[in-house]
Amino acid sequence: MFKVTFKFDGAQDVVTYAHEGEILLEVARKTNVAIDAPCSGNASCGKCKVKLVSGEIDSPKTRHISDEEYGEGWRLACVSKVTGDVEVQVPDIASAYRSRMKVADLSSKEEVAIFEKAKSDIESSGITLKNSLEVISVKMNVPTLDDTMPDNERFRRAIKKQTGIPMVRIPYSVLRKISVVFRESDFDVQCVIRRTEQDIFVYDVYKKEEPVVIGGLAIDIGTTTVSALLINMQTGEILGKASSGNGQIRYGADVINRIIESMKPGGSEKLQKAVVKETINPMIEQMCRSCGFDPMHIYRMSIASNTTMNHLLTGMNGDPIRMEPYIPTFYKTNALFANDIGISVNPDAHIIMAPNIGSYVGGDITAGTLVSMLWNRPEFSLFIDLGTNGELVFGNSDFMMSCACSAGPAFEGGDISCGMRATDGAIEACTIDKETMEPSYSVIGKEGEKPIGLCGSGIIDVISELFRTGIINPKGKFIREGKRVRHDAYGMGSYVLAFEEEAGSVKDVEINEVDIDNFIRAKGAIFSAIRTMLSSLDFDISMIDDVYVAGGIGSGINMQNAVRIGMFPDIPLDKFHYIGNSSLSGAYTMLLSKEAERKCYELASNMTYLELSTVPSYMDEFVACCFIPHTDTSLFPSVTE
Repeated sequence: MFKVTFKFDGAQDVVTYAHEGEILLEVARKTNVAIDAPCSGNASCGKCKVKLVSGEIDSPKTRHISDEEYGEGWRLACVSKVTGDVEVQVPDIASAYRSRMKVADLSSKEEVAIFEKAKSDIESSGITLKNSLEVISVKMNVPTLDDTMPDNERFRRAIKKQTGIPMVRIPYSVLRKISVVFRESDFDVQCVIRRTEQDIFVYDVYKKEEPVVIGGLAIDIGTTTVSALLINMQTGEILGKASSGNGQIRYGADVINRIIESMKPGGSEKLQKAVVKETINPMIEQMCRSCGFDPMHIYRMSIASNTTMNHLLTGMNGDPIRMEPYIPTFYKTNALFANDIGISVNPDAHIIMAPNIGSYVGGDITAGTLVSMLWNRPEFSLFIDLGTNGELVFGNSDFMMSCACSAGPAFEGGDISCGMRATDGAIEACTIDKETMEPSYSVIGKEGEKPIGLCGSGIIDVISELFRTGIINPKGKFIREGKRVRHDAYGMGSYVLAFEEEAGSVKDVEINEVDIDNFIRAKGAIFSAIRTMLSSLDFDISMIDDVYVAGGIGSGINMQNAVRIGMFPDIPLDKFHYIGNSSLSGAYTMLLSKEAERKCYELASNMTYLELSTVPSYMDEFVACCFIPHTDTSLFPSVTE
């Protein structure tokens, strides 16, 4: 056994032990050390770079590490074997997806405006923002020698008499505390209930004078990022907001790799633990601590996520999703509770799952469609959710069609050498001077924050600016020379946004031709999906009245830049609307309103799903899109001008 030490900037070392020949990435996974590995450890992405500080590891040089970097001690964790005691430095960019959990400052109006708008839009459509949770007071007769009825029956009869509903269910979590609370309150108490026409479910019981807030939790589980809201179910007020990288990412950036990993011995438990115990529960703890809220007072949850994430969250077999004929265990379920999957809130909290539409169009899209309001407008609108998969919905109040394309993780920083999710240290917007080729950029975080990588909106800006200034050609190859443009020994070009002394990491922040090629394919997947879906309906791009763009890829997308690189159709810019994380907004409204929850189910059941792989023209469309902006420049007249 050899001693392995993982070192971090500004954080405590993590020490563990490994057998000779163990792969360093696997050692990190077993020790819960977060090292990004989008390719799940097959040495194809180059994101799991670590720096050898002392000791020895058997690690071959790969195409992702230059001679200079190798000499400085840089190694890929996924191909490095432990051969003795060793110390390695884990750089910020390798662990940023997880270590930089963000709890929002809700004093900022921008943080809550998008959810207030979603709530307002839903209300204006005629949907009532009312749920089935409430607090009621219950007064019972005090037991005597002449009245020896047990506490639970006394409680049940009092609620029946007060509400007129004959079925009252008292779970174990409440049963075990009523004897104490009743006697401390002289049998005059408050309780949190869920009321339906058929029954009453008692979630909790309080003393008469105790302040009671019914907590709710809305969660968007993305393939790369998880976001959550803690809300007051009585008022709709947002009490806390947090986001974090999905801990599952170290098992692969895409859903297929994760399904494959889950099928290995103990894999399903590992994937479930990564998202529940390592991601969701710490977020709940931090949110509740920041606003002084007891997580046991969270009585309902809503979750919006894609079909695969639903299965991995619940520990179900996801393998049939990736195998023809692509059949999941469920599209919708109403049978899940917090205690079933180990979420650290009230154990009886019911979990509302946004319904899936198909194997690759999930509840995150139905939730997003709900708040995009396509279903409530006569105009033809296009809804686009940018994530590891690109999902689209087109339609109006009469019909809706959906489809999904495999964009890869580029929009959330994956497949990009300096890519990261939209958190502190990420460049989210950028311009480049055409003459000097010098960049100007804004970085997420406090004033003066140094850049450590690029998030999705920043990548769009950088590639668009490189093309606008003639630094790269339509194929994404570098054609200008300068201080910030350089080529490696193999001739591959790159552009340096921040040299090491300007950056907040241990190396330069740069984007290279492989990154640009990966992003061109990602944007090509989006535009070709748009064209294919419209063609299947005998529509063309000129018939789009509005485009609603969602996805937590930064503070907002520069739509002009997205059009310039051929990601979005070339239509007037005032038709584009960035609506942020619509999946989380949808989960929020579903949590707050029983009617909104029912509407979401209705949308899912009425939506037509188009499987792009069955459309013969789709691959031709995709190949034509792998160019900036497109091989057919007539589709982008404003860019040509």
